[in-house]
Amino acid sequence: MPGKTPPDSCDGLVRLQRVVHDLRSPGGCPWDMEQTHASLMPNLVEEAYEVVEAVQSGDMVHLCEELGDLLLQVVFHGELGSETGVFDLDRIAHGIAEKLIRRHPHVYGDSGVTDTEGVLKQWDEIKRQEKGGTPKAFLAGVSKALPGLSRAAKLQKKAAKAGFDWPDTAGVLAKLREECGELEEATASGNAAHAAEELGDVLFSAVNVARKLKLDPEVLMTAANAKFEARFTAMESALAALGVPLEEAGLERMEAAWQAAKAKAKAKLNLNSVPGLP
Repeated sequence: MPGKTPPDSCDGLVRLQRVVHDLRSPGGCPWDMEQTHASLMPNLVEEAYEVVEAVQSGDMVHLCEELGDLLLQVVFHGELGSETGVFDLDRIAHGIAEKLIRRHPHVYGDSGVTDTEGVLKQWDEIKRQEKGGTPKAFLAGVSKALPGLSRAAKLQKKAAKAGFDWPDTAGVLAKLREECGELEEATASGNAAHAAEELGDVLFSAVNVARKLKLDPEVLMTAANAKFEARFTAMESALAALGVPLEEAGLERMEAAWQAAKAKAKAKLNLNSVPGLP
């Protein structure tokens, strides 16, 4: 039985919509036809993180590919919406365009705002006006579906807009040290539940330090994970070169190989920072 004919070359977005429609139609792909808004959620999150990874790598060809994968998720949800008549991709695009126009009166109106701080404040005010009805709690708009570090940063940032914030980084660092001390006490007490609570406070305070330094905690965590992975792999390779399996090396030899890998990485970083060197 002959397969479907691929859509003719046309506007890229239109062609992608037609492909997704074919995949969902009778005679299409069994996997695609089984998907729902809920089943696609893990894919959406994964593709978003892969876009972030591509941005961090600086590889623009890879970034283009990953943005395509992310766009597919939006188009797929638009197709699912069109099948029930609730919405479609055009309605999604029209809705976000109208929102951007409403929230940029300094571009499409005469608000007179000229700096980033003013733009962000204006955005929040317009957003609250749009919601209307009974005023919600100040932090109500922070999505509960965000990863923990990102949500902590957003909660702290929004609280700071209300004036609930440390005046400088020194105060946040002092709070982090205080929380670390309380974690030590809780751990020494042997109370696991208390230790877990205090560890959460340490993480929350660490995110606050990142916010004060204008750094993204998720990006920092990703970089720390990559650094650990690279050094662990270098340690493993060094032990393998000595004929020592990782599982049989023991902590002392692993620590020595780890420190060597750490020193080598730092030396490479210092060399790369010297002008004129390759």
